[in-house]
Amino acid sequence: MNKHHNLDILRRGETCWRIERAERAAVLVDGATYFAALRSSLLKAARSIYIAGWDIDTRVRVVGESGASEDGAPEHLKELLTYLVKRRPDLKINVLLWDFSMLYSLDREAMPNLKLGWMTPPQIEVCLDDVLPMGSCHHQKIVVVDDTVAFCGGLDLAVGRWDTSEHRPRHPDRVDPSGDLCPPFHDMQMVVDGASAGALAELVRERWLEASCRSAEPLEPTGDPWPDGVAPDFTDVRIGVARTLPAMSHRPEVCEIRNLCRAAVATAERFIYIENQYLTSATFADALVRRMKENTRLEVMVVGPKEPTSWLEARAMGAGRAVFARHLEREGVADRFRLLYPVVIDDKNETSVMVHAKLITVDDHFLMIGSANLNNRSMGMDTECNLAIEASSPPEAEAIAALRDRLLAEHLDAAPEAVKASFAENASAFDAFDQLLEGGRRLAVIDDHGPWDDELAHTLREVADSERPIDHEDLVGGMFEAKPEPSGGRRAAMIKFGMVPAILIALALVWRYSPLSQWLDPAQLEILVSEFAGHSWAPFAALGAFVAGGLVMFPVTVLIAVTAMTFGPFTGFAYAAVGSILSAALSYQLGAVAGRRGLRQLIGQRLNKVSRVLGRQGILSVAALRLVPIAPFTIVNLIAGASHIRFRDYLVGTLVGMAPGIAVMTVLGDRLREILQNPSAANIALLVFVIVAWIVLSFALQMVVPRRRK
Repeated sequence: MNKHHNLDILRRGETCWRIERAERAAVLVDGATYFAALRSSLLKAARSIYIAGWDIDTRVRVVGESGASEDGAPEHLKELLTYLVKRRPDLKINVLLWDFSMLYSLDREAMPNLKLGWMTPPQIEVCLDDVLPMGSCHHQKIVVVDDTVAFCGGLDLAVGRWDTSEHRPRHPDRVDPSGDLCPPFHDMQMVVDGASAGALAELVRERWLEASCRSAEPLEPTGDPWPDGVAPDFTDVRIGVARTLPAMSHRPEVCEIRNLCRAAVATAERFIYIENQYLTSATFADALVRRMKENTRLEVMVVGPKEPTSWLEARAMGAGRAVFARHLEREGVADRFRLLYPVVIDDKNETSVMVHAKLITVDDHFLMIGSANLNNRSMGMDTECNLAIEASSPPEAEAIAALRDRLLAEHLDAAPEAVKASFAENASAFDAFDQLLEGGRRLAVIDDHGPWDDELAHTLREVADSERPIDHEDLVGGMFEAKPEPSGGRRAAMIKFGMVPAILIALALVWRYSPLSQWLDPAQLEILVSEFAGHSWAPFAALGAFVAGGLVMFPVTVLIAVTAMTFGPFTGFAYAAVGSILSAALSYQLGAVAGRRGLRQLIGQRLNKVSRVLGRQGILSVAALRLVPIAPFTIVNLIAGASHIRFRDYLVGTLVGMAPGIAVMTVLGDRLREILQNPSAANIALLVFVIVAWIVLSFALQMVVPRRRK
């Protein structure tokens, strides 16, 4: 393989954030190996544990290949963390979890922040990371123990990640909390110590500060929580820490991982071996094409999952992978590119392995493992962290080659020595690979010409797999209680805003003229609404809906519009105003009872943002906050109660601040009712006028109120 080392791939400030030494570094292949190593280090923790993840489930069993704990400590994550802090009262555990989209709510544990933040000792604190642009997610997977040992890679402490390297189709210990079997799962994590672990500790603390608005002092590294039974693959090695961070108002975007991928590919001579869940990045495809044209010996092998696991993933990532492959075909390099998936056998039945890993090796001189997929999102939209090694000595080069051989051996059910010998005997990496294929457990060719590769898929891909976050402020402004994050593009915002009346008008026409009218007949709906409004108890039911909606954080804007549709604009305005005040009053009292500490565990960083505004006290401060909300209605109410602002000032400020919005939403609800009854051109035009007025008001408030507040 490549004998030229020190190729200047790792460049601080360009392809990586930091370059630090690790006395020891090891690659932990598959979940059982990682969970065993992590468990060992956690049990050695003396002062501090940081856990940062895209998904964290308190019910996960943190155990090794045996499937059981053998040290007397609990197996499940929540009980294990509780055990740790009870055994060592000085130990502090901080858990940073993405405040995930509702799209994932059915696939995740309900309210893990409550289960870890409220139902555990006070030394365990949870923060939901919601300080990201619209569409972005916190995707880093890092655990730091005593600032001395750190784990970083693709594995979350979540359901379905545990598996052994055998990837048995039906492993009795690979089950979810309900006891249902999970599919075979392949991933990896890297563990490092020394200064490189210190760099990851600093990174996690920065993320914690940004999400919670509270700093955490670094520790003086002491002790040795290196996991038992883990032999280092590298010793005294340079580790590059590379990140992706989306642009925010206080910082530009950070694209070190994207730069690192391009720099590494540019040094390839013979063989690039990749394992990755997604393969859609146009930037990475261009880098491959460029290098493969420069070097006609270069061969590239990518191991990924056979097919997407959901409807949305298929039409975003599945279609994107097909586009990636077609791009290489058009450029004439596809004959030196292979896209494969692992197959395991059980009683002659084949099962594909879910590949979740994020690994790149370039010849024997470069290795990268982390959280970043090779999709567009991971190059600029989500928060990511990768660790990279550029070989500077023969032992380091041998360790990189040995890891690649070990991974191929796992997928081919061969001995690593056989893989090494085959690569030594064959000039072509593909020939070496083909020589090892003997049927049974193997790597099979992916066919990406699936039903998801259609026009709808390519449209969704532009949103779901973009290198840039959605323009949040310009898309919704101050509407729907959005959190403003400044960005440019007013012209694009007006185009997006123009879609709102078009969608509402289209819905009205669908209700009127489509087959849906049989089930949603406007006339029948009007009868139901009129009958409801005619009851003596209807006003009390409407007010009760505001109170109940506030308790479950139902959008107050929707309640206002529905109230206007039911009772008309004037009576609806009065009921909406009274209902909003009642809901605000109850939530305020609940916040006062819970207190700031309890709310901090539940709400995290939002508490600090709202508290800074409420800290000015007074009616005008509350009114300004209501005019340009920076958090949902209920959360503002809870934090106000915990902040001990005067109850009278809060209610008056709420009424003053919400009055313009209630008025607009009341008129909007009344216009929707009129369109349901009579979708005439005049009614539709009036609806459009109301929406435009709403947009103008939102922009005006966005510009004027913050300046007045300052």
